[in-house]
Amino acid sequence: MGHNHSHRKESLDLNGEVNFDHFQILRAIGKGSFGKVCIVQKRDTKKMFAMKYMNKMMCIKKDAVRNVLREQEILQQLEHPFLVNLWFTFQDEEDMFMVVDLLLGGDLRYHIQQGVKFDAERIKLYMCEIALALDYLQMECIIHRDIKPDNILLDEEGHVHITDFNIATILKDGTLATSMSGTKPYMAPEIFQTDQDEHRGYDFAVDWWSMGVCVYEMLRGKRPYDIHSTSSVNDIQHIHSTTTVHYPSSWNASLVSVLKHLLVLDPHKRTTNLNRFSQHSFVSDVDWDAVMEMKSKPSFVPPKDHLNCDPTFELEEMIIEAKPLHKKKKRLAKQGSRSREVDDELQSRLTDLSQEFVVYNRDKANMLKQNALKESNGHAEEGEEKGDLKMMQETNHNT
Repeated sequence: MGHNHSHRKESLDLNGEVNFDHFQILRAIGKGSFGKVCIVQKRDTKKMFAMKYMNKMMCIKKDAVRNVLREQEILQQLEHPFLVNLWFTFQDEEDMFMVVDLLLGGDLRYHIQQGVKFDAERIKLYMCEIALALDYLQMECIIHRDIKPDNILLDEEGHVHITDFNIATILKDGTLATSMSGTKPYMAPEIFQTDQDEHRGYDFAVDWWSMGVCVYEMLRGKRPYDIHSTSSVNDIQHIHSTTTVHYPSSWNASLVSVLKHLLVLDPHKRTTNLNRFSQHSFVSDVDWDAVMEMKSKPSFVPPKDHLNCDPTFELEEMIIEAKPLHKKKKRLAKQGSRSREVDDELQSRLTDLSQEFVVYNRDKANMLKQNALKESNGHAEEGEEKGDLKMMQETNHNT
């Protein structure tokens, strides 16, 4: 056994493109929209990551290819302390892989369901961190469109990070989004109005509405509007126009005030950017630099004695999953010896997907940036030296 283990290490090409073999699969921790998520360790650096893998055939059948490729394209452009950042993408004949930051504190949905108490100070830090992330996304012209407790993860220290850019979109040059996208209970009124041709479209303001719904749900254990995934657009619009949101008298008054500014039906009157948000009395004492640098200590630190997620994910992967990840290598080797029965059209789409897929390596991208910066600084210094020399020559000439 020891001999085989050592042979596997030697045969691993750590200088080549990052692939499935570069990671040790540890355990399953969740499900994404079109795939599953597991904890992995990179064999050379021993760094831990979360790895999301999506079956190509399933993505094609569910017409999800465009979403997966767009999510990867968007994440390759982004890097922020309060986002779940992308590190690597690669593929094999079965799956597409995304390797991202590992956050072991669980998502806010899990903590809400655990009946955890969310006090005003805890909420304040969450809101500031989410607001900084939304401000960054807005500068990058990106609407997330699915801000909800399930997509807000905690790290081990208790800071929040936004994940799942599966239905995010890019808005440039003052354009508006028009598609009916999101999770209904968290979607802003103007998205439904756009769907009914009562609005020309919507923009970044929708993510701030969603943050307001999330905060209300953390505080009360239920959402401000009784909207469900099965609610019709007409019913939702009726609920929005007739419901008066209830704010318990025991809640912090300045927190209620900021919530009322987020849950405004008219996006033009809503708090929709960091500048306006930072002017609310609720966050008047916030040191924004300290928040950005993660120096503000969260009042809640997730427990470290267990995984903060549903334990059934791992059982499903080990027992129910027809193609478990830990048996992939053996399965693909067997598959190679016999051709898969796939019709021509599906095979053509699989081929197209493989060609469209973009391999990404943040380590390499960061190295290229650093080298470019060094080169740029080198040219600048060289230019300064030439300028100094020219000045000396001119001075001597004049003398």
